[in-house]
Amino acid sequence: MAVIESEELPYFATYVSIVILKMMLLSPLTSYFRHTRNVFSNQEDMGSLKEKDKKPIFDDPEVERVRRCHRNDLENIVPFFALGLLYALTSGAATTTIVWHYRIFVASRFLHTIAYIGALPQPSRGLSFFVGFFVNVSMAVQIIMNSWNF
Repeated sequence: MAVIESEELPYFATYVSIVILKMMLLSPLTSYFRHTRNVFSNQEDMGSLKEKDKKPIFDDPEVERVRRCHRNDLENIVPFFALGLLYALTSGAATTTIVWHYRIFVASRFLHTIAYIGALPQPSRGLSFFVGFFVNVSMAVQIIMNSWNF
């Protein structure tokens, strides 16, 4: 079996693990909000509630805020995972450039989560989203340019 060796792969593994762990922590946070507010979307989850209170609730603002944040993470971290790996393996960029792409993306996702969960005023969430988005675009463009030898 061939082993791919790259100076950047340990950095990639570290930053991807950090951002995935952050994303995974939003699941227990969603559960916390559901349980503290007695807001459940499935009948079987409502065990201890009185029968009259056993109605699925799909529109609690706090639960939905965490769920939207989690969904936004999925929409951005999955592309980062693929692009970050390809960037490390094919871009030809300096290690410091690659690592700074990773760092900026991870920082933007943490700031985005803080802005989203904390309901901070715009443009805080929008700016943090676009910083991460443009990191992904930057990596994609550089991968394409290197692959086609532009």
